[in-house]
Amino acid sequence: MASKAVLGEEINKETESLYKKEKKLGEGTYAVVYLGHHIRTNRKVAIKKIKLGNMRSGLDMSAIREVKALRELRHPNVIELIDVFSHKTNLNLVLEFLDTDLENVIKDKSLVFMPADIKSWMMMALRGLDHCHKCWLLHRDLKPNNFLIASNGQLKLADFGLAREFGDVKRAMTSQTVTRWYRAPELLLGATNYTGSIDIWAMGCIFAELSLRAPYLPGASDLEQLTTIFRARGTPTEDDWPGMLKLPTGYNFEKFPKPQFSDLFRGSSEDAVDLMNKMLTFNPVQRISAADALQHPYFRNLPRPTAPAKLPRPQQNIAEEEAEAAVDANKKRQFEDAFDDALDATDAGGADRRQIVEPAAKRMDLRISSPA
Repeated sequence: MASKAVLGEEINKETESLYKKEKKLGEGTYAVVYLGHHIRTNRKVAIKKIKLGNMRSGLDMSAIREVKALRELRHPNVIELIDVFSHKTNLNLVLEFLDTDLENVIKDKSLVFMPADIKSWMMMALRGLDHCHKCWLLHRDLKPNNFLIASNGQLKLADFGLAREFGDVKRAMTSQTVTRWYRAPELLLGATNYTGSIDIWAMGCIFAELSLRAPYLPGASDLEQLTTIFRARGTPTEDDWPGMLKLPTGYNFEKFPKPQFSDLFRGSSEDAVDLMNKMLTFNPVQRISAADALQHPYFRNLPRPTAPAKLPRPQQNIAEEEAEAAVDANKKRQFEDAFDDALDATDAGGADRRQIVEPAAKRMDLRISSPA
């Protein structure tokens, strides 16, 4: 057993030595994400450092679930897990680097969306989600900033920290999952037995958000979220949603009439509104599946989905890439100039080349600081 532990530590250290962290990209409650690169291939990667707590907190199980899910899911529209290593009390996930997300796209008002662009993003998102559901995995946290976008335009589902396997209808799961604005009404009413329909509701909210360029159902509390949903969709009855009144949280909600859904989405086609309606059906049993959504006439009818490489991208990310490339090129040029100057000085004075080149490099502060 001891020899196996030593071997495991050696493999872990070897894996860790392959990657170098460069700068912090973002930080959440339980994780910090860094930009990094593979030392041998120079491939850009994102290194997600998960702060592991004790087992009572559940953080360890969340990390294990994420690793397990990403190890099993291999799909063009799901983020790739490249490696895993531990360091002290942290677990580090090495993921493919994707420089922007769908939330940035929606918020960038300089971008103009065409219906074909929305269709392309929705198709890629549903393909990734369909793959998850076929592998009996619920994502449970679908929202625009968990759909990352690669430089070639491919959209990929990410952040599987809340993912859970499903299939056993008798197994209870928490209803306190999914970000509130994208949380299905059955979860808000306390349901603990649910299926992939909760992910589909979130996808319907994202579809609406892409069309409106603003969150569709923003509530400030769980109770207000339900009121927001019922005001936008009409308060459901027992005929609309059999079993609704038997859910744990049985409030008496104000009776809102069902509005004309298409009035809010005047810029969307009839088939787009129909698919959105099917995703936002109150009864989870009748809510469309990811597989059936991909077969909906919306994706067959014109306009054809925009090719991923031609989709709009936030200018800020492009500008940052160009600025970074310009800085790297400038540093390289400065170093080459300094080296040439040093060679000229050496040829002229016969001095030792190392004594001239090293101080020149130090004066320009070309040394790379170690990551935190």
